[in-house]
Amino acid sequence: MGVSVGVGVGKFSLLSTTNLAVLAQANDKCRKHVCWRSTTPFQQRKPISWSVVCGLMLFGLGLISLLTGHMASDLEWYSQRLVRRTLYSTLDGNYRAPIDVWKSQYSQYYYGCSERGRDYAPAVLERMSNGYLLIATSGGLNQQRTGITDAVVVARILNATLVVPELDHHSYWKDDSDFIHIFDVDWFISYLAKDVTIVKRVPDKFMRSMEKPPYTMRVPRKSEPDYYLDQVLPILLRRQVVQLTKFDYRLANNLDDELQKLRCRVNFHALRFTKPIQELGQRIVMRMQKMAHHFIAVHLRFEPDMLAFSGCYFGGGEKERRELGEIRKRWTTLPDLSPDGERKRGKCPLTPHEVGLMLRALGFSNDTYLYVASGEIYGGDETMQPLKDLFPNIYTKEMLADEELKPFLPFSSRLAAIDYIVCDESDVFVTNNNGNMAKILAGRRRYMGHKRTIRPNAKKLSTLLAGRHQMDWDTFAKKVKACQRGFMGEPDEMRPGRGEFHEFPSSCVCKRPYVDEQLSKEVYRPPKLVATNLTAKADSSSNGIRRRGRT
Repeated sequence: MGVSVGVGVGKFSLLSTTNLAVLAQANDKCRKHVCWRSTTPFQQRKPISWSVVCGLMLFGLGLISLLTGHMASDLEWYSQRLVRRTLYSTLDGNYRAPIDVWKSQYSQYYYGCSERGRDYAPAVLERMSNGYLLIATSGGLNQQRTGITDAVVVARILNATLVVPELDHHSYWKDDSDFIHIFDVDWFISYLAKDVTIVKRVPDKFMRSMEKPPYTMRVPRKSEPDYYLDQVLPILLRRQVVQLTKFDYRLANNLDDELQKLRCRVNFHALRFTKPIQELGQRIVMRMQKMAHHFIAVHLRFEPDMLAFSGCYFGGGEKERRELGEIRKRWTTLPDLSPDGERKRGKCPLTPHEVGLMLRALGFSNDTYLYVASGEIYGGDETMQPLKDLFPNIYTKEMLADEELKPFLPFSSRLAAIDYIVCDESDVFVTNNNGNMAKILAGRRRYMGHKRTIRPNAKKLSTLLAGRHQMDWDTFAKKVKACQRGFMGEPDEMRPGRGEFHEFPSSCVCKRPYVDEQLSKEVYRPPKLVATNLTAKADSSSNGIRRRGRT
């Protein structure tokens, strides 16, 4: 009995704004009219108090609220969802409304929010910290970006002074760029000054006084904060300088909200590209925008190394199997995979032609402008031609900035940074795999207002694309749209705890109550918008860490 009452009270509190207005009118009536009495002389009736009427009205409204389950601030939002007024809404039984492929109609109700909490403790000063933390990142530009982001968070967990991270010079890309060549290091240090103390190097005087070289260790992937406090902090306190190597995805995905917001401040604000990279990237964006009002950026990720790593087959015969097989030997730990099995699991990137077919089926016309962000396309012009037939207006950074690009050509990470800028500024971003750049950019675009981001549902599309010749175009397009539900970058695709935080930064995205604009004009003035964080956590500690060993 106690449980049912508790549920009833909880549900009863979920009355909508409209219901509350009705209740207010009912209360006014209760004050003005004491009771109702019959004037018929032949029958005596007991007077009915207006309080009883009010009670019945309250019960009825409460029952309605219980059955509908509408939250007050989101009543209009969910009522629209009930009548299927969404991206793929059905206006009648046989007709589907045109897809707004350029922008979600609900994106305006979301915005990035990564401010520090009121009880957030200031950064520990260098002379008061537990020691110096050195970080050696791993992989390409965007993989290293995740490592840098988590390095700042780990430094805060340990109350350590962070030394500007060292970039990877020995990976497949063989880029000898340092942090200062890609990111604005002074901005990085100053922007995060309230979070972590960051220095460019360990002071010489301190290094000379050390009896031993810095202690080097590698932590397990996705380690919890407690691991760093239990295993790394004691060594840091004893040695004063510790270096963590191969630092990519070495911190747990789910953290306290304050630490997640720190991740967002690092990734989306502090990591700003150097002026030469930023300026060239923006010039390319402006040139695309000058040619077309809207443009799509497509990250094809169809380079030989990616295809070899995937273990998939793309129809190139024995020549393809031999060439990709040789490249695959570079990774000695990769298992033998079934190409057909990988494709059925959705692990294979689409070919450029298949990407073009998907975009045309979604509703993009052949006069749409495409910016292709990619390195060397396996198969060259022969592989790209079917995509060019579908979308003749295709451009790359090499086509738009030939001479200006020459100083950057020897450095793959700087070229990747330019592509990153153009993809970020595009109206629609289409990724062809779920790699590091795809995740980082998807998360950033969600944080910046849920800009349209399309990821192919490769698991379903692979079967559909294989059988496309057995159906007419309209049927194929209809099926593609159905396959892509949930893969179009809509706000409701992001839920707390889903996927990698870098891709789904739910702690850092806030929403405003949805208000139907036409309804608000005709019925009532919309209430003041109140920001609501998307995470389900109602309260969190000020810093989300246990403080130990503070010196």
